[in-house]
Order: sequence, then structure tokens, then C-alpha cells
Amino acid sequence: MDSQQDIKLPRVAITFCTQCRWMLRAAYYAQELLSTFGTEIGEIALLPSTGGIFTIYLTYQDASSTTQSVAIWDRKTDGGFPETKVLKQKIRDFIQPEKNLGHSDTASRKAASDAAQKKTEAKDVAEPEKKTADDCQDCQ
Repeated sequence: MDSQQDIKLPRVAITFCTQCRWMLRAAYYAQELLSTFGTEIGEIALLPSTGGIFTIYLTYQDASSTTQSVAIWDRKTDGGFPETKVLKQKIRDFIQPEKNLGHSDTASRKAASDAAQKKTEAKDVAEPEKKTADDCQDCQ
């Protein structure tokens, strides 16, 4: 049995750190995506890991039926965890760009501008010492 034949596309893979106790967060995102997209998502995989990892990957077929895999979110590079509406928008943009996500899809330009300004201001403030995966606070 070939494992590629068992994979249902589009597939969302959420890898989470069990030491950090992020399983419930991963399951919450999975539930939100299934509630929003239903059968438009082929499967969602929850992949336990260690080392402070929390990533979300999407594997899908593009318009030319080529299988693509794209990083939707990485806690370390994207900074923390995505807002649910942002996660849904990112997934939607790949698997069903025409889908309207309702009220969570109509953020005002002012709100987006304010968020960008806050992010810029936050960079100006001295950041505390960065922790490595080995220093995971919840893993001790």
C-alpha cells in the first residue's frame, strides 16, 4: 500500500510540541479549519513533536494539478501563533480563493494599518533575551 495514495488533498499538517503542551491549540486549529472548510479539506494531521515546534503546512494541488506543499505558519519564524482568521485566510487563499469567510474576512484597512504600526513600534522596544528550543518554558 503506497502512503501517497492514502493522503487526501488538500492536507493540513499541524506539528506541535508535546513538551510545551500545545496539543489542545493544534486540535483547536484543526476543529476551526474543519468547521470552516468542511469537506473542502481532505484531511488534517496532528503530528506530535518536541523542541518547541509549532508549524502548519498545507499540501494541495494547484491549477495545473501539480502537488505543492507550502508553509502556512511557523511559530519561530512568524512569531507566536496565528489568529484563527489569519490561518483560515491563508489556507483559503491556496485551496479556494473565491470563498468568502464572512465577517472575519472583511478587516478594515484602518485595523490592518493599526496592526502594522503596532508591530513596527514593538520592534523599537528592547526585546528580552530570545530562548532556544532547549529553553522551552513549559518543558521543564
